[in-house]
Amino acid sequence: MPKSEPFERHTDRYEAWFETHEAAYRSELAALERLIPRPGFGIEIGVGTGRFADPLGMAVGLDPAREMLVRSRRRGLDVVRGVAESLPFEDDTFDTALVVTTICFVDDVPATLAEARRILRPDGSLVVGYVDRDSPVGRVYQEKKSENPFYREATFVSTDELVDALEAAGFSEFEFVQTIYEWPGDIDEPEPVREGYGDGSFVGLGASR
Repeated sequence: MPKSEPFERHTDRYEAWFETHEAAYRSELAALERLIPRPGFGIEIGVGTGRFADPLGMAVGLDPAREMLVRSRRRGLDVVRGVAESLPFEDDTFDTALVVTTICFVDDVPATLAEARRILRPDGSLVVGYVDRDSPVGRVYQEKKSENPFYREATFVSTDELVDALEAAGFSEFEFVQTIYEWPGDIDEPEPVREGYGDGSFVGLGASR
């Protein structure tokens, strides 16, 4: 079952994170912008309240949480209720598929990636943004996830694990960017975005279909 119940119940708390941690949020946006220069017709899978889809130029948002979709619709997105493992779209529909801080919540990562590839056009791109399990922030999130209603049921992934899953799903031509080098609550200004991974706790990964 999709882990959507906390997002239905705590939507205001979810939204408040972006206000409280604006510098961290802006850092993550800047990292993802590096990987999406021209989104074309794009979708965010696990759109939440549209905090990433809207500024990054996605046209469509999908999420299992109804209350999240209400907020995304207010931001002007076309929204669809559904789960990542069974996308209600035809093959070859989108130029870009965006998945941000969602991969740790899906029930089946291989199925999610296979579905993302299926709905992408032959020259389409997948962009995944996530907190690396092996990073400083990722380790703290894991240690304290029982205290957080959102992360309680999360399964964090490392970059190497995600790359293996992407290759198994048929993706290639990987590109990495990273940011967030301090604890998000301690960041007063946007952090720099650098190529690669291993230093920053938030990683953006771009892959070709």
